[in-house]
Amino acid sequence: MRIQYLGTGAAEGVPSMFCNCGFCRNARARGEIRSRSQVLLEGELSIDFPPDAFYHAARQGVDLSAVKYLLVTHSHMDHFYAHDFILRGYKYAHEITSPTLQIYGNAEVLEVFKECTARELREEIGGAIGLHEVGPFEKITFGGWTAYTLPAKHSSKDPLLYLIERDGKRVLHLTDTGGLLPEARAYLKEIGGPAYDAVTLDCTFLFSETQPSARHMGLDEVSRVLAFLEGEGLIDGHTERVITHFSHNAEPTSERLRRAEREYGVIAAYDGMTLEI
Repeated sequence: MRIQYLGTGAAEGVPSMFCNCGFCRNARARGEIRSRSQVLLEGELSIDFPPDAFYHAARQGVDLSAVKYLLVTHSHMDHFYAHDFILRGYKYAHEITSPTLQIYGNAEVLEVFKECTARELREEIGGAIGLHEVGPFEKITFGGWTAYTLPAKHSSKDPLLYLIERDGKRVLHLTDTGGLLPEARAYLKEIGGPAYDAVTLDCTFLFSETQPSARHMGLDEVSRVLAFLEGEGLIDGHTERVITHFSHNAEPTSERLRRAEREYGVIAAYDGMTLEI
């Protein structure tokens, strides 16, 4: 399975759009850019759709019209920029690779889609987009894929995490969340093995301490989540462990990310990184 990390930044991007702190000024000078989070599996399943999707398609040569399925974690703008879907057809898009797009998300995600497209979505475009409401603790199947939904620890109503399976490969996607809730841990234990081939973890805070009330993770919480997964046999030595969704406040320089890789045994994702599992 091919996993592409199209964007690896938090909500504000790196460098932050309106920030003039020393780190952001230096990041601009060095060209260390991190766009908003998006992950693409096998070129047809996208996890989230940020306002930087246009940039991902243009800069990384990604065919977004080939995306057949979209799993949305939550309705926050940096993970679901619904306005762009008014452009998926009509005179805006010719020779689309996949005629239809199926979007899966919670009730709030579907409401945001309707709000953002109400004024400009043409009937012939909207008719090719399917909307599917899902909540936590569901098993959904589509086009050879299976996805299990987990509750995230985040501020949006009913935010979701996903365990995704296809052709014997298993990927656990854990952004945005402040850690694994007890009920999410119990559900993963109930689903059981075999061990995941890859796990993607929110690491917004990087080396900063994760507070108990946090809606995101740093390396300390990442370590606790990985320890749980190891203890339950859900990850093992073959599992790729990827950290992403970095905030500019954590100063994710290449030097600090290499340090994280050495000290925590993880892979620090960068925009455009491709992983084969």
